[in-house]
Amino acid sequence: MSGSELTMIGNQSLCTKFTFVAFSSLAELQLVLFVVFLIIYLFTVGGNFIIIFLIAVTPSLHTPMYFFLVNLSFLEMCYITSVVPQMLVHLLVESKTISVAGCAAQMYIFTILGLTECCLLAAMAYDRFVAICYPLHYTLLMGPRMCLQLAAASWITGVVVESAQTTWIFTLPFCGTGMIQHFFCDIMPVVKLACVDTSHNEVVLFCVSVLFIMSPCLLILCSYTRILVTILGIPSAAGRRKAFSTCSSHILVVSLFYGTALFTYLQPKTAHTPETDKATALMYTVVTPALNPVIYTLRNKEVKEAFQRLTRKNPLRQMDQASHGS
Repeated sequence: MSGSELTMIGNQSLCTKFTFVAFSSLAELQLVLFVVFLIIYLFTVGGNFIIIFLIAVTPSLHTPMYFFLVNLSFLEMCYITSVVPQMLVHLLVESKTISVAGCAAQMYIFTILGLTECCLLAAMAYDRFVAICYPLHYTLLMGPRMCLQLAAASWITGVVVESAQTTWIFTLPFCGTGMIQHFFCDIMPVVKLACVDTSHNEVVLFCVSVLFIMSPCLLILCSYTRILVTILGIPSAAGRRKAFSTCSSHILVVSLFYGTALFTYLQPKTAHTPETDKATALMYTVVTPALNPVIYTLRNKEVKEAFQRLTRKNPLRQMDQASHGS
């Protein structure tokens, strides 16, 4: 049988494979899309790797803010890798199928990383709040132990909550054609394939989304409200600009991430359409991760200076000097 395989249980045909049909109507553009998405993927992974490397080799960047940035960059590399490589393969092959187990694995990884990023962005906002509102107590309040605890709490929350949610989703029976109107196993397109009433599941999924997406968002908003009040109280314009510049990159990343997340996961099921789902999914799985390295390098003076110092070093001249010295 082509497409999704079915198995009979009683009088019901249950899917053992799903078929992605997101790009089926763009057959003539699939090679072009493959090249575009491959370039974006390589740029994203390379950009985030460079950020991690720069921070690792630059002692002046061994601070709480850059500790969280390393976590974010690593997370973004994993996040885009959970979706894009499979999408690239499906743009080249005719059979765009995935097993139910493979679909579950992809959803586990994708959702865990997504919620972890929500919490990590909140931790980064708290770091900026302490740095600007309580600068004299910053080293005490944001010591290495606290940074590790905040990062660990972000990862643990993502793993526990999304593992439970995804496990629950895949206890549903999936039947029919098994055609997913998407390019990866996102939550709502998969839930739509269930052959039972999912209204209760959707209520719980919506509540989980509100609780665990909005709670970090509210913490970020509260942090930046206090930060704004503190910045406006700084007497000098130069001081205000310097304080705001330390937050600008994070604000841009939060706006991009939460803008698409809120639009996607806090809509009722009736508001979802395949077209809007695919458009917003491309934003938060491909475009946003690609923009983060750009934001944190172009808008961050310390990272730019570290990169310039690294690129100014001439390896050939150093080798020549070493040979003369020997």
